[in-house]
Amino acid sequence: MIQINGLKKKYKDFTLDLTLDLPKGRVSGLVGKNGAGKSTTLKAILGLIQTDEGSVKVFGKDAFNLTSEEKQQLGVALSDSSFSGYLTVDAVKNILKNMYHSFDEDKFLNLSEKMKLPLNKQIKEFSTGMKAKLKVIAALCHKAKLLIMDEPTSGLDVEARNEVLDILREYLAQDDEVSLLISSHISSDLEGLCDDIYLIDEGRLLLHEQTDELLDKYGVIKADDESFEKLEKDHILAYKKEKFGYSLFTDEKEYYRENYPDLIIENGNIDDLILIMTGGKKK
Repeated sequence: MIQINGLKKKYKDFTLDLTLDLPKGRVSGLVGKNGAGKSTTLKAILGLIQTDEGSVKVFGKDAFNLTSEEKQQLGVALSDSSFSGYLTVDAVKNILKNMYHSFDEDKFLNLSEKMKLPLNKQIKEFSTGMKAKLKVIAALCHKAKLLIMDEPTSGLDVEARNEVLDILREYLAQDDEVSLLISSHISSDLEGLCDDIYLIDEGRLLLHEQTDELLDKYGVIKADDESFEKLEKDHILAYKKEKFGYSLFTDEKEYYRENYPDLIIENGNIDDLILIMTGGKKK
């Protein structure tokens, strides 16, 4: 669905340098701190910005050369875009109906009702969470084959976030050829949804790993200064100095559990991945 090879996008004080592959039927997560390059990556995929080097292909074609029919297969929700505040949900429905040949009006209305979005209230009166819900609903109602979501659950409370994630899972379950590229800073969203994770920082890819592998094999070691000096570091990806000593991120937690039984070794998660890999020192 998406092939990014040697993509470079240069700004005054920032350069994105990335390779990424999203095959058919895959759900991939894009994680990193604010300013890491997540939104720039998604905009490059959508052909919204010019790139300096490399290639970005969508459906096997250059991202800038998609036909109108191919663009119909995209379902997009970007964090920094929104509908006019003077529109109502009903007006948005009519616009989408005219834009997309395969727009499912009944599905749009059902999801709007499920998400408690009033049809005749202007969007400017919506909460941040309601606006986020509307963007996701709009992206899922025209039978898109490729979904691109930038922080889709941002601004939602736990209950509403779970509702949105459930809708995404249901959509993906209906067609095993649909692909999703999603960025989020909420680790639990990605851990329960994504097949693999791309971690980027300052425009560079730091790590690409299958989510199951990340949760199964990776871990965080807690070590005091003396233990840190003695620790074999062949399987340490990064470490961070703490008040008690060091937190170390490893891709072989069982190795350290077997060989260093006195150390505290916790299961890894995406929050650890981001905090230690982007804020700590690399091996």
